[in-house]
Amino acid sequence: MANLIVTHTEDVTLNGQQFGGTNVRSISGINEISKRILTITTTESTIATFSSAVASAGHYIAADVRYIRFTNKDGTNFITLTFRNQDNDEVAIKLDFGQSFILNADNVGGMVDIFNATQDADAASDTALGDLTNIQADANTGSCDLEMIIASV
Repeated sequence: MANLIVTHTEDVTLNGQQFGGTNVRSISGINEISKRILTITTTESTIATFSSAVASAGHYIAADVRYIRFTNKDGTNFITLTFRNQDNDEVAIKLDFGQSFILNADNVGGMVDIFNATQDADAASDTALGDLTNIQADANTGSCDLEMIIASV
């Protein structure tokens, strides 16, 4: 097992004053890493699935996943990432060219009970949160390379 060390650094000086910062998070017990470069086309396709079933190529045990990072390697086009839970709630995120998006898991439960995307979702309540079941991606006007890293315990 290994520790995954994630470091986020912002470095900005405005009017002579430093506003940046560094945050470091250590995720222990990592024993599986999947790093892929995927060609994302303009047709939406599933890039990862999650459940309690045995992990296999492109499929992950939801409760074991601790960290997912996506980086759009394209220099022009954006990618839309769509996350779906067990209730078929969906949330779509625009990942512009050159940008990264991190989906942090629950520290103990992984991708179980992590989001609700209904119109009346209650931010004060966790009773309606659902398990991540799949991630889909599509590019806006031309194919893009997407780097995806998934770390599991």
